[in-house]
Amino acid sequence: MPLVSHALKLGPLDNNAYLIVCEATREAAVVDVGFEPEVAIRAVKSQRVNVRYLLNTHAHYDHVAGMREVQQACGGDYYLHSGDLPLLEMLSQQGAAFGFPPAAPPGPVHELRDGQVLPLGEEALTVIHTPGHSPGGVCFLWNRELWAGDTLFAGSVGRTDLPGGSFSRLAHAIRERLFPLGDDVRVYPGHGPETTIGDERRHNPFVGVEVNLA
Repeated sequence: MPLVSHALKLGPLDNNAYLIVCEATREAAVVDVGFEPEVAIRAVKSQRVNVRYLLNTHAHYDHVAGMREVQQACGGDYYLHSGDLPLLEMLSQQGAAFGFPPAAPPGPVHELRDGQVLPLGEEALTVIHTPGHSPGGVCFLWNRELWAGDTLFAGSVGRTDLPGGSFSRLAHAIRERLFPLGDDVRVYPGHGPETTIGDERRHNPFVGVEVNLA
């Protein structure tokens, strides 16, 4: 398998962070480290990989707060969609609203764009813009695997009551951008267990096509 995804469950909100590794070259991307950056750093070192990218699916505190520490320890260029730059700039204020300590973002910021291809070793990740949970939310696709952040969960979707959220935009992004990828696509969410596009298309109570047609 050319790319291997190592899931890391971190922090008080049970966040899923990911270390995505090209087995052939040992080049890697680190995705969405909010809490316990030391766990991600240990994973990088134990896997003996070269971190090329630090990727954020979106800029909420629980996905970003640890990225700077990972960057300082492991290197890597930081990428985020421009729609979430205002959230990144308010990182410490976001944390304070939920009782978390101040945090500094990584940088400099390289822009993620819809359809962008990020070479990773002998493979590549494709960026899919999926706004709704946040304005700049994205997913990363490789082959039949999708790292979805807080866009889509097993049996649920990302909350849309935070600044910049929109349920209508989120539902549209999931139905029009993700469901057409195919039922066999495996989904790695920002919280909770893995799922598939097919399971969510059929059974998700918020956006499932067959559920909402019943």
